[in-house]
Amino acid sequence: MKTKVILKRTIKWRFHHGFTIVVTILQPMLWLVLYTQVAKASMVGLGIDNYVTYVFSGLLFLVSFGACSSGGMMNYLMKGDGSFYRIIKSPVKRSAIVLGQVIESVLCSMLEILFMFFVALLLGLQFHFSMGAILLSLVIILLVNFCVANATYLLSLILPNEIIYETLMNAIVLPLFFLSPALFPVDNLSGILKGLIGLNPFTHAITTIRSLMLTGQVDGAVLVGSISLFLVLGVALFMLALRKLNNVTNY
Repeated sequence: MKTKVILKRTIKWRFHHGFTIVVTILQPMLWLVLYTQVAKASMVGLGIDNYVTYVFSGLLFLVSFGACSSGGMMNYLMKGDGSFYRIIKSPVKRSAIVLGQVIESVLCSMLEILFMFFVALLLGLQFHFSMGAILLSLVIILLVNFCVANATYLLSLILPNEIIYETLMNAIVLPLFFLSPALFPVDNLSGILKGLIGLNPFTHAITTIRSLMLTGQVDGAVLVGSISLFLVLGVALFMLALRKLNNVTNY
C-alpha cells in the first residue's frame, strides 16, 4: 500500500513536469525517424532489408536509459524543494520509497516505448511475433527497465549534484549504446572491440529481442541467460539502492 502511495505521488510529479517525458524520448525518436532513413540504403549491402525493424530493438534501450535517468534526476529536484527529506522522515518503509519511484520510471519507459512502436509502424516496422514471443520480449524489456531504473536511482543517491549526475550518465550511456549491436551487425568484428561488445549486458538483451522480432524464435539458452542476467542485476541494484537510502542521515 505504501508503495502505491509513493507511485501515485511520483506519477503526479511526472505529469506536473511533463517536459521530462518529451526530452527523454526526443533522442531515440531522432534516431528512429532520421538515422534509419539515411542509413537504410547502406545497410542493404549488409543483408538488412528492413533497417527500421533491425534498429528498433536497440532503440528500446536508449528509451530506457533516457526515461529512467530522469527518474534519478527527480531525486535532485525533490531535494531542492525539500520533499525528498520529508518522505524519508515519514513512517513509509525505505523499500516502498525506492520501489515506488523505480516502478514509475519503468512505467514511463514503457509508455515511451509504446509511442515509439506506433511511430516505427508508420516507418515500416515489421515483426513476426507470436503471443509467446511478445510476452518474452515484454519480460526482457521490463527487467532491463527495472535494472536501469535501480541503477539511476542509486547513482542519484551517491552523486552530490545533478550536474555530475548528468555528466556521468552521458559517459555511461553512450559507450554502452555504441558498444552494442544496437545500430549495426557486430558478427564480423574481432579483437578488443568484439570482446567489449560481448561484455556489454545490453548486447544480449538486444540480440534476444531482435531475434524474437525478426524470426519469432530465440535459442533457449540465450533467452534464459538474458532473463537471468537482468533479473540478478536488477535485484542486486535494488538492494544497493535500498542500502544507500537507509544510510541517508542528513535530513
